[in-house]
Amino acid sequence: MEFKIEKLQNYTLIQVLEEKLDTHIAPTLKSELVLVSGNGEKNIVLDLSKCRYCDSSGLSAILVANRLCKNANGTFVLTGLNDAVERLITISQLDTVLNIADSLEEATKLFAESAN
Repeated sequence: MEFKIEKLQNYTLIQVLEEKLDTHIAPTLKSELVLVSGNGEKNIVLDLSKCRYCDSSGLSAILVANRLCKNANGTFVLTGLNDAVERLITISQLDTVLNIADSLEEATKLFAESAN
């Protein structure tokens, strides 16, 4: 199993359970994101805490999630970044575009605030 998808009160949590978010997994992740968004979910948290590596196709999937949430007037949050993945996101200057939380707790607070 590559992902764990959990529908919670204010958002859907998608956990990547693989060590690499690359060309083998990214297309499936994009499909899952489109399905989740198509079901009316506009707030998504993508947890990459088990992920040690991400390539350009992984970044593409992350950007798809961000765009889907934005188009639905929702919020996309990325969490659980290890050093290598965080460095890639910073080098790509995506840290200026994406909502990045240090922990799942911090990510959930963003949704609690936006619900009020």
